[in-house]
Amino acid sequence: MPLVLLVIAAALAGFAVALLARRVPAAATVPKPAEGTRPHLKPEAVRGAALALALGVTVAGGLLLAVLTFVVRDVEGGLGVDVAVGEWGRDHATGLTDAVLEAITFCGAPSSVFVLAVIVGLEETLRTRSRWVIPYLAAVVVGTGVLTTTIKELAERVRPELDPIAATLGPSFPSGHSSWSAAFFAAAALLLSRGRSRRTRIVLAGVGAGCAVAVAATRVLLGVHWLSDVLAGLALGWAWFATCTILFGRRSP
Repeated sequence: MPLVLLVIAAALAGFAVALLARRVPAAATVPKPAEGTRPHLKPEAVRGAALALALGVTVAGGLLLAVLTFVVRDVEGGLGVDVAVGEWGRDHATGLTDAVLEAITFCGAPSSVFVLAVIVGLEETLRTRSRWVIPYLAAVVVGTGVLTTTIKELAERVRPELDPIAATLGPSFPSGHSSWSAAFFAAAALLLSRGRSRRTRIVLAGVGAGCAVAVAATRVLLGVHWLSDVLAGLALGWAWFATCTILFGRRSP
């Protein structure tokens, strides 16, 4: 059951983001093309629509993070929904599901994200010959780490007691695996989509979001984070990714 829930959550997130990604080219299509010709896209219009979307993600993610921080600041332990979801994951856990969840959660660990960022950075630098790829990825990954660690130390939220290991992992809010995954997989999808077909760009956007949500879900189902921790982590990661995309937007990272 935990794996089914994870797949559903990741699939829904990926589908929602893929639908959102479809709006970027549509918003930038030149109206009323000449008779007998196909609609085409102006590069500056595409960039403008993408940056407008990034700004919206920054604002929405920042607001969600702020609201969650306000809600959990004086709460001892988890919120009602946090406890309910955590207990459900514990009650339905098996040796097999835990092994699969551990493998997935490893993909969102800081060390894994760093290695993946190096691979994507080198590959995309060689493919596109852009000197901005590595600085962009560095800003996304390092910035996410700094922000996550800072908020963790300020919030000092206690982790769930469902897994004894959780108590040794430091503050709980927000989830670092979730923030790093959200930021990195979104940035990787953006970089890998450049120069690709519209369909490929949409698929990559959905896959990036689905991977981030899958990692975030493992943190709750393994009992090492509250649900509100991972929601805050996803909001932080996506907001910081969008902020970096805006800052690097005119440099085509």
